[in-house]
Amino acid sequence: MPNQSQPQASAIDQPSHRLPQVEQLLQQAFLTPHIARLSRPLVTQLVRDTLSELRQSEGFRQHGVALARLEGLIDSRCRQWVRQRQTRLINATGTLVHTNLGRSPLCAELWDEVRELNTGYNNLELDLATGKRGGRKGLIAPLLACLTQAEDSLVVNNNAASLFLLLQETAKGREVIVSRGEQIQIGGGFRIPDILALSGAKLVEVGTTNITTARDYLDAITDQTALVLMVHRSNFAIRGFTESPDIGEVARALPDHIVLAVDQGSGLTTEEFAPDETSVRQYLKAGADLVCYSGDKLLGGPQCGIIGGRADLIKRLEKHPMMRTFRPSRIVYSLLERLLIHKLNKSPTGAGIAQRTLSSPAAMQARADQLLAALPGCFIQVPAQLVVGGGTLPDEFYPAPALECRDPRPAQQLLDALRELPVPVIATVRQQRVLLNVASLLADDMPLLIAQLSELLIPAAQEP
Repeated sequence: MPNQSQPQASAIDQPSHRLPQVEQLLQQAFLTPHIARLSRPLVTQLVRDTLSELRQSEGFRQHGVALARLEGLIDSRCRQWVRQRQTRLINATGTLVHTNLGRSPLCAELWDEVRELNTGYNNLELDLATGKRGGRKGLIAPLLACLTQAEDSLVVNNNAASLFLLLQETAKGREVIVSRGEQIQIGGGFRIPDILALSGAKLVEVGTTNITTARDYLDAITDQTALVLMVHRSNFAIRGFTESPDIGEVARALPDHIVLAVDQGSGLTTEEFAPDETSVRQYLKAGADLVCYSGDKLLGGPQCGIIGGRADLIKRLEKHPMMRTFRPSRIVYSLLERLLIHKLNKSPTGAGIAQRTLSSPAAMQARADQLLAALPGCFIQVPAQLVVGGGTLPDEFYPAPALECRDPRPAQQLLDALRELPVPVIATVRQQRVLLNVASLLADDMPLLIAQLSELLIPAAQEP
């Protein structure tokens, strides 16, 4: 007689060598949310992959598998793929323009302004005055003229494309003079010498790592020289015995047929927190023929690249065959256009994330106080710093409040748990304690952040 005191295993827990059909599994309730997030064809493939791996495993051949175990394997696999989707997260790193976290967040008001324009049809390449095909720049060039004093400007999909297009059109097959101290590498292995080689231009190095003079540039000029390129040191700084020439001095001394171009990078225009950074307007005023820079980073718009400068050179770039490859979508044009209007009107909606954050230290402290009050015993406030990030202002650090987690769990375990939240929270570790840097938290993050942390964190008072 079976022992009545022992509960009998249900069918779902009984190992079997017979695997259910794919379609049968797809009907199970646990897969419904995954289908909504990943699509039915992708979930179908994940189910098939799981079944195939099971059939080939020695454990299945010997012992079979319980349905509960099988569903758990499929569910886990689907969850791994869900984590690869583009998803909202909360940035508590203190890096405002975080390359891994989507770079610069846009103002919600800006996004709302272009919603109808991008969910319906618009006049992207239609001249409403004539009814004929028109250009897609709209107001961007005249707005940038007001902001930077550039004669003309064009927009491409990122600043790397700006530089490549500029080099291909003005210097292919000819020489480009670059200081040794400016042959930088940025994220993803993007190197100035490599982009020159790909564009067909020939690199001519001048100066040394720490010192380059105007005379170095002038002495390197030959009848094959097409361009002098000056590159902003966007992600590192050189201190000590250094010297760089004044761009105006180089501009005045160069022969008229040689183009002077600057990769300014960060997109500083009217922002007030970086007085030592040279703005796009200052480079153009000093004599640069072309300046290329990012449209998001400091400027505050969508990710794109902008080239501004002499109208005749911009027209040449616009006619280059690669321009069609590099041109951005109407979403980028519409966001950038609205941003520039707000920026010129000195509206808060026209400020980038760095300007918005650094102009309001009281707002940072208010967010710290809000978290301390909502989650007593979970944090202590400690001094920290914020950085703009994104390859801008590499030597600038600004004071910012941070909250040190008092949760007794090991730092890496807690860091992983924060990342596994429904809306992941990305934090840092300092001296074996998890740190939430308040500077990069957004106002809209706060209610959700508090709700999630109240379920996750163990107050210090409850430590064993």
